[in-house]
Amino acid sequence: MSDAESNTRQSRLDPDKVSRASLSPRRVGERCGAAPGAYRPSVDPGRCEGKADCVAVCPHDVFEIGRIDDSVYRALPLRARFKVWAHGKKTAHIPHADACQACGLCVAACPENAITLVCAD
Repeated sequence: MSDAESNTRQSRLDPDKVSRASLSPRRVGERCGAAPGAYRPSVDPGRCEGKADCVAVCPHDVFEIGRIDDSVYRALPLRARFKVWAHGKKTAHIPHADACQACGLCVAACPENAITLVCAD
């Protein structure tokens, strides 16, 4: 990883949110002890409001916030579609799931309980 990439990653982290998430009883996973890619985060698009707490706490730069895909949006139940629409159709995307080391900070930090860790098998 280059110095520029490392600086970008560090600038995304919110130390207060990381601290709260690391102490949360909701924190699951291997506390960053898993091999990269052994687990992957899964985001429930009907619950996620794109608040970016996952981005703010992930030490491995797994998450990005972006617009929900139209086909995923249309497949949601009406109530979930309204909720997602009210929050600007933003959701967490996982472009670097293979970098996940199952620290569980994202699960603990998500205010909507929209993230779970699943074994990649």
